[in-house]
Amino acid sequence: MTKPCILCCAITGSLPTKANNPAVPITVTEQIESSHAAVEAGASIIHAHVRNDDETPSSDPEKFARLKEGLEKHCPGVIVQFSTGGRSGAGQTRGGMLPLRPDMASLSVGSNNFPTRVYENPPDLVEWLAAEMRAHDITPEVEAFDLGHVLQAIRLHAEGVLTGRLYVQFVMGVKNAMPVDREVFDFYRHILQSRAPDAEWCAAGIGAAQLTINEWAIASGGHTRAGLEDNVRLDRDTLAPSNAALIARAADLCAKYDRPVATPAQAREMLGLRPA
Repeated sequence: MTKPCILCCAITGSLPTKANNPAVPITVTEQIESSHAAVEAGASIIHAHVRNDDETPSSDPEKFARLKEGLEKHCPGVIVQFSTGGRSGAGQTRGGMLPLRPDMASLSVGSNNFPTRVYENPPDLVEWLAAEMRAHDITPEVEAFDLGHVLQAIRLHAEGVLTGRLYVQFVMGVKNAMPVDREVFDFYRHILQSRAPDAEWCAAGIGAAQLTINEWAIASGGHTRAGLEDNVRLDRDTLAPSNAALIARAADLCAKYDRPVATPAQAREMLGLRPA
């Protein structure tokens, strides 16, 4: 298989702290440095959250602006993908950074259970976030936590609510949401590829599932995500020393399955993004 594999690095997220792993980058400066190393290891997309000084999640557009500026300066050409996830704010606050025009932004198109709460994505908020992305020429990365989210993404793209190349990420391993299940994974792929043949897809595994999902995705011709947001360990007994180490591990799997690691320029072309 010669199709390049896009590696996305989820550098920080909203939950992991330095108490979980000292390598988790919290400040904007730390995030830029960690991203640079991850890009050197093969990442072409940086999936970004921002944090307050006390490590709690933030949706501060000023922090996102500084992070975007630093990524564009120190990681030229890299695809900047902002998170609009619900842990960083409520309602339209989640999209307050979209006027900064990142290349991509995550978008959850439906609600589901998380370990201790409901991850709420009501239709009116989904429509508003999608409209903001259209207005600012941002390609959504749909984060699918259930089969209904995959089907909803296909429908919204067909209706023009989601514009650009349809890009769906299967998220597996979140407690109370979709577990790591190979039969389900293959069915997700079948549904997406049969009903939206021009779409690209990615997969992310949470916690110990990260390596498993990386391998399934790479071996199946898709793209994949790794990073300290989703998993702070290399194995049960070893903390991951960096985001770059997790991306390097995914890149090794690409070599195993004869998949070249996509450069940022190749990833932009595959996803139909505007030039850097």
